This record gives sequence, C-alpha cells and structure tokens, in this order.
Amino acid sequence: MQKGGSFLTEQVTADAIFTPEDFTEEHEMIAEMTSEFVQKKVLPHLAEMENHQFTITKQLMEEAGELGLLSSDIPEPYGGLGLDKISTAIISEKMAVAGGFSVTHGAHIGIGSLPIVLFGNKKQKEKYLPDLAVGKKIASYALTEPSAGSDALSIKTTAVLNKEGTHYSLTGEKQWITNSGIADIFIVYAKVNTEHFTAFIVEKDFPGISIGKEENKLGIKSSSTCAVRFDQVEVPVENVLGEIGKGHLIALNILNIGRYKLGLGAIGASKEALKKTIAYTDKRVQFSVPLSHFPLTLEKYATMASYIYAAESTVYRTAGLLSTAMDEVDADIEWTIMAKIINEYVIECSLNKIFASEVLDMVVDECVQLHGGNGFMEDFDIARMYRDSRINRIFEGTNEINRLLIPPTLAKKSVKGEIPLLALAKMTEKEMLSFLPEEPDDKLLSQEKMLLSNTRKISYLLFGMMLKKYKEKLEEQQEIMVNLANIFNAVFAMDSCILRTEKAMGKNEQEEKQKILYTEIYCQEAFQQVITEAIDTLAYMLSGDELRLALSVLKKYTRYTPKPIIARKREAAKHLLTAGEYLG
Repeated sequence: MQKGGSFLTEQVTADAIFTPEDFTEEHEMIAEMTSEFVQKKVLPHLAEMENHQFTITKQLMEEAGELGLLSSDIPEPYGGLGLDKISTAIISEKMAVAGGFSVTHGAHIGIGSLPIVLFGNKKQKEKYLPDLAVGKKIASYALTEPSAGSDALSIKTTAVLNKEGTHYSLTGEKQWITNSGIADIFIVYAKVNTEHFTAFIVEKDFPGISIGKEENKLGIKSSSTCAVRFDQVEVPVENVLGEIGKGHLIALNILNIGRYKLGLGAIGASKEALKKTIAYTDKRVQFSVPLSHFPLTLEKYATMASYIYAAESTVYRTAGLLSTAMDEVDADIEWTIMAKIINEYVIECSLNKIFASEVLDMVVDECVQLHGGNGFMEDFDIARMYRDSRINRIFEGTNEINRLLIPPTLAKKSVKGEIPLLALAKMTEKEMLSFLPEEPDDKLLSQEKMLLSNTRKISYLLFGMMLKKYKEKLEEQQEIMVNLANIFNAVFAMDSCILRTEKAMGKNEQEEKQKILYTEIYCQEAFQQVITEAIDTLAYMLSGDELRLALSVLKKYTRYTPKPIIARKREAAKHLLTAGEYLG
C-alpha cells in the first residue's frame, strides 16, 4: 500500500499505478451497461426531471438498483454487489453524462450511503443497506447549514439526550441538501450538548422533520435540493453513527471519497462535452468550410483532450490506490480503522476534485464557444452542461478550501515521518547552488521526465522556504499555499501522464502516439504554469539580493528547449476528429 502524498517524494514504476488501459472485460461490461442505462432510460426523461418531476427520478433510481448500479460499494452480506473500487469508479464516470440525475445517483451511492457502509455497525447495516442497495429508499447527506458552509465544524444543529437515555432530540436547519426532496434516510450532523460533533442516521418519517421548497438553482436542476429542518426530532440512540464526538472523522472522510468521485464525474462529463462539440463543429459550415477544419478549432480539441487525459490519469491512479487499500478489507472492520485508510489519500482526493472540476469548466466553456450562438441556446445540450458544471468547484469543499488543505497536510505527514518531504526540501536547498541543468536524451518522454523532475525540485525548495519563513503562521499565507498546491497538482498530473503512457507503450509494444502527444502537450503547458507560480511565490517571500539569487537558481531548474506544441496539437486533433470523440 503506497503512502498518500508519496507521488511527490518517490518515483514509482509504471506497473505500480492503475490506468484505464487496465480495465478488465468485466469493467468494460459495467461501463457499457451504465452507458446504455443512461442513454436509453435517463436521457429521454432528463427534461422532465429538469422541471422537477421527481417521481420519474425515483422510478429511475429503482431501475438503476435492479441493474446493480446503486450497490457496487455495498457488501454482499447487506444486499449489495461488493464490487472492487475500479468498478464503482467506472459507474460514477459513465453516469456523469446524465446531468443532474448523476448528482442524485452520486449523492445516494456516495455521501448518502457510504457513511453507513464504511462506518455503520452491523445492526445499522442490516437495517438500512438492503433498501438503499435497490433504490427502495434514497439517501441524503445533511451537513451544510446557513452559517456553516466551508467551516463545517461550526454547525449549530444540536442533539440532546433525553432523561431515559433512549433518544437524542435534534433541532436545527440544514441547507442545500442534495436529494432532500426525495430522500428517505438522512445522514445528519449535530453537536451533542452543543459541543460534541456527531453523526446520526435519521429517517424521513421521524416526527419533526420538514422539507423546504425546491431551490431555484443555476444548474443540476434535475436533482432535488432543499433545506431540511429538524424540530426536536427524536432519534434513537442506536442511530448514532460511529461515536459521540467523532462525527468529524466520518464527515471529512466521506467528503474525501466524495471529492474523488466528483473527479470521476467531471471526467465523464468532459468527454461527453468534447464528443458533442466535435460532432457539431464537423457539421457546422462557415466560409464554405466545416468549423472542424479550422486550425483554432483543432487547437481547442487537442487542448481539451490533453487536459482530460491528465485528469483521467490522476483520478484512475487514485482509484487504484483506494482499490488496493479497501477492496480486501472486511465489511465489518472497526470504523476508525476504515477512517484511517481513507484519510491516507486525502491529498490525492482533493487534487482529483480540484483538477478534474477545473478541466471540466475549461472544456464546457470552450465547447460553448465552439458552438457559437447556438451554445448559448438551451435547445443545445452544451448550454445545460455549462450550467451543470459550475457547481463542481463549490460542493464537496470549495476548490479554494481543498487547495488550502494540501500544504499543511503534507507538512504534518512530513513531521510524522510518513513521507520525506522536509528532508528532500533541506537536501534540495543545500544542492541548489551547485545544481547543473540536465539535458534530455532522444528517448521518448525524456524531456517530460526532466520537466517532472525539476518541478519536484521546485516544489521542495518552495515548500521548505515557506515552512521556514512562516512556521506556525502558515494559515495566514493563503496565496502562496494555493500556489504550492497548484505545483503539487502539476507533479501529480505530469507523473500520472508519463507513467500511464509508458505503461501503455509497454503493454501494447507500440508507440501509442496519441498518448505521447497528450503527455507532451500537458507537461509543457503545466511546466510553464509552474514557472509562473514559482516566480510569484518567490517574489512574495523574498526581496533584494535574496530574491535575485533565488530567481537565478530557479532559472537553472526551468531551462529547457520547448517542443513545437502547436504542431503537436494539430496532430493530436486530427486523430480526435477522425474518431469523433475523446481518444484515451
């Protein structure tokens, strides 16, 4: 089992990571079944669900349950399929094409059901999971409050134990709760005696629960989102999830899984947007030429596909890590042990969410642009996809919050000796003046490996300087923490691209030209952004001679001969146009 965050400090071989090219026949069958369900069952009713006809949603959820699309994470003893984490990842990606319905599905199988799957006791699992597995009951996750969004631990919902010691009385209000209008079971967070943050399983039929009106949202309109109020709701003590005062362990680790799954959904939606746009631009004629033949159109195709490839590589790499860590774990393992396993990959999950959601936003924006005026019309799917995309950078923890989590988490892991990041920072600082830039050889991906190696060194230098300068006041330096998080993401994505491409070449004993093009394009563009982030960070932390010295060192790490990326993009785009869709 690899250590979380070790992508920064260790260079693993291609065989050590999971990639989409490693899908088995069973995985491919699951992908095909999910896609068929979305195309034949969900999309024909999407307009009705966009108008809040949620009886259709509930019917479709039951149909999904019959196919096993709700139970992949639920162990067999509790009515589920107990599939590997790769299978559940594939379902999440393929379901993303279903617009807001995918949010309904994702909230149910993810943050709604997983708290019971991963942290419930045997009786709780036996009582609730069989119905959740088949869609007979729908799950919802109630954490956010009017005054507690990103600061989730500041919730005001309270839970008071009665004199008999049999029930907790819950009082408070939750806001923007996905699935709330159709849910039967809520995972609710409250503070016992206004102090101890605790998770509860709450049934819709418990007296005192009221559901607000459907919110008028910008996007994901085909999912239900309402406020939920609890007025002295009596919840049996046996419905406490985990332990009193340890609800934060459940909340934060469920959000870790939610962030990773959000990344999967963003990949699926990005691929669909690109596919629709290639088809549109190939038919749309201007100046007597299809839009798909213009160089700028081709440039956009290639840029979108290269970034999708990078994000897809990181997300499925994380899927592999979680699969290795969780697939063989006993279904009834002690819940705090499960929390530790999931928390191991908190950095990877946050990076998946950040990167994939921002790739999706870039993709749908470019796709609207390529649709021209039609992209602004609701008659075209791309308009809805543009609206639906925007929420991904907000929920499951904003991208800003996720970025700010990464440097302190890495610092803690370093101090604990889990990864040698601090040692590498000190070593790089000692060697920086004597460092001599290397020149890549003529082997495939040699330059990309050099860019990756130098990005790692830059991250070590900046990380060490930041900790030395700001120490315990790190939380006040949000701008440079964000810069560092972006550089760490570049390391993860560049490394994942290179390893995936190498693995594919070794597996197929051929050049894998399209993957090489994607890797060259992404790595060079990401490295240019790393340079900008590094200069910005150094200019903030240093001045005068110290800054000039640091910039001269940085120049040694950032010196390289650029490849002709315009030509690379033209070549990659031609293959995309021929295929009519994203090529992995």
